[in-house]
Amino acid sequence: MARPLVAIVGRPNVGKSMLFNRLAGSRLSIVEDTPGVTRDRLYAECEWNGRRFDIVDTGGIEPTADNEILLFMREQANIAISAADVVVLVTEIGTGVTAADKEVADMLLRAKKPVVLCVNKMDSTGEPDPVIYEFYSLGLGDPIALSAVHGHGTGDLLDECVKYFPPESEGDNDDDRIKVAIIGKPNVGKSSLTNLILGENRVIVSNVAGTTRDAVDSAFENKYGKYLFIDTAGIRRRSKVDDRIEKFSVMRAQMAIERSDVCLIMLDAREGVTEQDTKIAGLAHEAGKASIIVVNKWDLVEKDGKTMDKMRKEVMRDLSFMSYAPVLFISALTGQRTERIFELVNFVNDQSAMRITTGMLNNVLADAQARVQPPTDKGKRLKIYYMTQTGIKPPNFVVFCNSRELFHFSYQRYLENQIRSTFGLEGTPIRMVIRQKGEKE
Repeated sequence: MARPLVAIVGRPNVGKSMLFNRLAGSRLSIVEDTPGVTRDRLYAECEWNGRRFDIVDTGGIEPTADNEILLFMREQANIAISAADVVVLVTEIGTGVTAADKEVADMLLRAKKPVVLCVNKMDSTGEPDPVIYEFYSLGLGDPIALSAVHGHGTGDLLDECVKYFPPESEGDNDDDRIKVAIIGKPNVGKSSLTNLILGENRVIVSNVAGTTRDAVDSAFENKYGKYLFIDTAGIRRRSKVDDRIEKFSVMRAQMAIERSDVCLIMLDAREGVTEQDTKIAGLAHEAGKASIIVVNKWDLVEKDGKTMDKMRKEVMRDLSFMSYAPVLFISALTGQRTERIFELVNFVNDQSAMRITTGMLNNVLADAQARVQPPTDKGKRLKIYYMTQTGIKPPNFVVFCNSRELFHFSYQRYLENQIRSTFGLEGTPIRMVIRQKGEKE
């Protein structure tokens, strides 16, 4: 059974994201005094009085919006409401009850979901502001006085939410989900791919670069396994990131890479590998993440019998530091070859978690040294004593030798290639640490 879900909704700029961050215990959601900052649905896991549940932050609901982005935000909020066990309606004391509050409240009453009403920005202690009694007019029961900034009232809010949770039972174990971060520069089709995979308008899709600002988590399960897809904001060049919200978005994307198991590095087939693509791929490589290079918009490229091979060689040349990563040509628009993504995600995830015994490693090491002798310098030869694996995701190896200075990078690369040719380790970087005899760990 899935964990209960609490949706946080309300009109723009009433403090929904601040409350979300307070309950989540970290700055997962971007908080700015700019209406419309949160656009997509953001999820986080919470626990209160022994009950584990998920919370979802939504974009501000503008009931009369005609702007395309605002309409998408309202649609996202509606999807969150329909999936939630409990809905928290956030209002604020400073404005009192507004027409927008009334319309959102009517929408929730029509949805026939349990609603907990809270009045935010009541930051002072003592007797509550009399204005709070206005909020009874919304017909949603007793309003809870709340300060998302200081945390006042959050306990009362969560107590009320827990009352509406279904009876507790042993939930599904989510630890076996493969976390997949979809990364790339703006407008390469990351959100389109996410929506195609999930079969719903999970994230906002628009031709305006920079539409997705937050890293958005989407749980998904099919015949291939259980996944958590993280659609991230497009990563722009540093010189173009001058807006504070955009800077937060880049940070979110980098955080998404850090907490992922596998990265889908998306490229635009019409543009090939750009300088920015190289930098983004480098982030995944440096983080040690299993990766798949996904060339999107393949349906828009004029092709002959050699186009794919030629493009694959160009990608491998421009991303030579990621020669281990498989390349997949897809169309998120038509669905071409997108099902292959799941097989590759499973494969590279397994490869990055592979463990190799010390005995097998040292057989490969002995064979490699017999084929190509270790380098010498001024009559002194490198001696490699043994190698052992110390970690996974990515595979980490420690090599013990007589002199670190003699262990040239080229010979390290040679040993890495020998390990790959024997054990595979496709789709994952390899970390190799050189230790000199006598060094302490």
